Amino acid sequence: MIIPFHVREMLRRIKARYDVERTPKQMAPSEEEFSILRPSRKADPKTLARLWDQLKPRASDADQAQIADPKTVEASETYGANIENFIGTVKLPVGIVGPLRLNGMNANGDFYVPLATTEAALVASYARGAYAAGRSGGISTAVLYEGVLRTPAFVFESLLQAGQFVDWVVSNVDGLKAAADATTRHGELVSLEPFIDTNVVFLICRYTTGDAAGQNMVTIATDALCRTIVGDCPVPFENWYIEGNFSGDKKASALGLVTGRGRKVSASVTLPADIVSKTLGTTVDAMLAYGRVANLGSHLSGQLGAQAHYANGLAAFYIATGQDAACVAESAMGVTRMEPKGDDLFCSVTLPNVLVGSVGGGTGLPSQTAALNILGLKGAGHGTALAEVAAAICLCGEISIVAAIAAGHFTRAHESLARKR
Repeated sequence: MIIPFHVREMLRRIKARYDVERTPKQMAPSEEEFSILRPSRKADPKTLARLWDQLKPRASDADQAQIADPKTVEASETYGANIENFIGTVKLPVGIVGPLRLNGMNANGDFYVPLATTEAALVASYARGAYAAGRSGGISTAVLYEGVLRTPAFVFESLLQAGQFVDWVVSNVDGLKAAADATTRHGELVSLEPFIDTNVVFLICRYTTGDAAGQNMVTIATDALCRTIVGDCPVPFENWYIEGNFSGDKKASALGLVTGRGRKVSASVTLPADIVSKTLGTTVDAMLAYGRVANLGSHLSGQLGAQAHYANGLAAFYIATGQDAACVAESAMGVTRMEPKGDDLFCSVTLPNVLVGSVGGGTGLPSQTAALNILGLKGAGHGTALAEVAAAICLCGEISIVAAIAAGHFTRAHESLARKR
């Protein structure tokens, strides 16, 4: 049989559900009337009540009480800037990891890190890594580079016109920078690189964004830059787009891995052999042996970078502190290194795309404000420190998971902390 098993199995399952009379009707376009849930940007108790009335009887009073509890209803206007069609809040368990000792360029001291997750064993694992790192003197961290990308695209009739456009952009870059920078007090266009593909030109625009993650900031600035081009450039073009899907926004990409799209951060610690034994229940040699296999698996599977599970820590950290959780898709790239250092173990992570902010976005919401206050990193002046904490927490997760798998404890930990609770 040359048809692969998974194809035959898929067909078997589809045929088992197929009904000659019912299925074609079920999958045909529906003419049934429905009432539109009208979009609402306003968030207040009255609007919230109206939306819940539209959800009934699909949603019960008990459902409403869970999502639209009295505290949430009272603070409903606070959420208006962050969401449309506001009906309440979802409560997630928040655990704490700490103290996380950092010896950083920007984050220096002991930090208690809130993580919001529904995955049992996650907080315990990161806490174990933080404890081992703390016992070893703490984690060294540094923001190496920063710059959030937006990549508008311009379409021309021919390669010749695309080249003429690039020549015009290079000759007028000062005016384009002025147009972009005029839209923000906190950001700055620091690089503009044209990239030609026949008749399409992408402009790789890189910005610093102060203490904000800066997604909206760079979009508004780039729009001003593009509209200046539209008004002033003599080279005719067929169309232009504010984002040509080149920047890596909310997706893993080779460009993001090499040049970064947010803050590039490194974090490292040297774990003495006795700390590995006493706190992690394994040996340096065992961790290195598993690390070699894990690295091979990363390369053979085509992973962008080579790491175990940055996404676990970043997602929990982003949700707890009011970051854009979708940015985990691009932030959770990078390289983990574990190397012998005498009898000890050198561990490091480098994440080129950490997109976090201590201001803006969801950082002003009540629970997220509290989480940032626990960290001591709420408000202006803390953006780079927050990025270093994010990288350090990823390092703790890498140390813990590699030790657990190397020692054969991974499954047992999940059974005791998750399934068998």
